[in-house]
Amino acid sequence: MHQTTNTILMIRPVAFRMNEQTAVNNYFQEDLDIKNTEINAKAQAEFDAFVEKLQAVGVNVIVENDDKLMDTPDSIFPNNWVSFHENGDVALYPMFAENRRKERREELLERLEREGFLIENIVDYTSAEDEGFFLEGTGSLLLDRVNRKAYCALSPRADEELFIEFCEDFDYFPIVFTANQTVDGERLPIYHTNVMMCLAENFAVICLDTIDDKKERKNVTEHLKKDGKEIISITESQMHQFAGNMLQVRGKNDERFLVMSKAAHDSLTKTQIAQIEKHCWILSSSLETIETCGGGSARCMMAEVFLPKK
Repeated sequence: MHQTTNTILMIRPVAFRMNEQTAVNNYFQEDLDIKNTEINAKAQAEFDAFVEKLQAVGVNVIVENDDKLMDTPDSIFPNNWVSFHENGDVALYPMFAENRRKERREELLERLEREGFLIENIVDYTSAEDEGFFLEGTGSLLLDRVNRKAYCALSPRADEELFIEFCEDFDYFPIVFTANQTVDGERLPIYHTNVMMCLAENFAVICLDTIDDKKERKNVTEHLKKDGKEIISITESQMHQFAGNMLQVRGKNDERFLVMSKAAHDSLTKTQIAQIEKHCWILSSSLETIETCGGGSARCMMAEVFLPKK
């Protein structure tokens, strides 16, 4: 089992804008006072520069274009609707926003097969949408693939029963908690686990301050420590700069990189940077438009491909 992969799937946007359907519980989103065509053009430029940086260090990036007919403003975040596993399983997830459900496109799976990957089995949770239950992929699930543990911060987009069902199907031990952020003086659930936490091979970047329940916080901390992960704590204000939304990937010669946005990188202290650089290199790219309108960052843009090769 591996915790990191060299291959990621990314979707180049064609209709990127602030998605009014996700803004109801994604408190990271803001509206930009410019035309949607301009927003999309800026997002495309950020996307292309980001892909180029990843490819330059040897990450295998499979880029697929979004379909204009679908009108899917959030297609740039594919990690929410699909996950790929080493045994050849693919999981499809139920999405909170109706216009995000159209992001699930069979031709993306066919593209991976053309790239030489083997898909053995599709585990489909999407019928839960009809009941109003959601679990948004590796946005909601943080998978410790080596130690077979899954971390999930419950929210309107991460249902506990569905999470447990996933863990039973994929053989993970579930670690459930609630992570909150302050919105207009009120503590409200953070929409995705991967905004407040990142799991790498030997360390975890996490905003422990968001876990208000002391027992839950202690439980999460103990699991991370037991599995030998160095805990790198970030503050809530760093989390708002997407410092929790990072992903460790492999480049050429198996070198490890922690991928994040420029905003996330800029928010880190010298000490935190030194803690990360003990384990791997940092790769950052400016994603300002994508973060502002989309309310997601570098991690959300990368769907990790762990599938076996044919």
